[in-house]
Amino acid sequence: MPKKVRVADLVRHFQLEILSGEDGQKRLITVDDLYRPGLEMAGYFQYHPSERIQILGRTEISFINMLAEEERRERMRRICSDETPCIIITRGLDAPEELIEFSNQHNIPVLRSSIATTILSSRITDFLENQLAPTATIHGVLVDVYGVGILITGGSGIGKSETALELVKRGHRLVADDAVEIRQTADGKLTGAAPELIRHLLEIRGLGIINVMTLFGAGAVRTQKRIGLVIRLENWQQDKQYDRLGLDEETTQIIETHVPLVTIPVRPGRNLAVIIEVAAMNFRLKRMGYNAALQFTNKLTETIADDIDDYD
Repeated sequence: MPKKVRVADLVRHFQLEILSGEDGQKRLITVDDLYRPGLEMAGYFQYHPSERIQILGRTEISFINMLAEEERRERMRRICSDETPCIIITRGLDAPEELIEFSNQHNIPVLRSSIATTILSSRITDFLENQLAPTATIHGVLVDVYGVGILITGGSGIGKSETALELVKRGHRLVADDAVEIRQTADGKLTGAAPELIRHLLEIRGLGIINVMTLFGAGAVRTQKRIGLVIRLENWQQDKQYDRLGLDEETTQIIETHVPLVTIPVRPGRNLAVIIEVAAMNFRLKRMGYNAALQFTNKLTETIADDIDDYD
């Protein structure tokens, strides 16, 4: 579920000045789009998206100040809709008195920032996109291996945390253990992080909970990482056919995004950390356009074709 964002969160994060409507800080912000009411200042409110944060820059404020008093009161009354979460004035400009009056009546916060309109709009949009993005929590371990965010999943006791510990010892970085909070951005990318309570912690059966950053240093952890590959660990099943060439490319769906999936059977004697390292390097090679399994298949096909020609 997306996180709830209130006007108070915006005020705190961007250190905005509250000019009026202070009692409305608990208003929810439900969309990440912003709106600069240009046509509305001229009186056209037919398609006004009142559910968005309203941004008033130098152009809008100067136009408002040019209006006759009656028109100005009418426009400010209509822009203070009950659906509007807040109104932000940029560049440190003064708010029209009529806006202060109607915003106090409807408990709509009017906020002010000294930052330029375009820059502030971009920052607020990025903040809201991140906060309002679809989220999910998955049981697993997220590690950064050779720059690839790998989500290790599997049943309880399969060895996910122990494998992550071995990867950290080999110079890679831990992002999250046990619970991975995943957020999907607007462009469909997935970013994973650890809940604040268990950040940088790793649970090893027999040892208990260890702090990876304390033991291995700040270079052994990351606060978040984009997920590029999912590796599923499962107990080796004798009657199951596992992919031995790497031609079968599976995917798994997380939220609304499909992510490449590699299934690794676990049995005594297999070095999972090394296998995951190779999986990360192979994944990077595939993104660069080189597929070893496909190259092998093509060479095998060519060899068979040549042998047939020689036989004929």
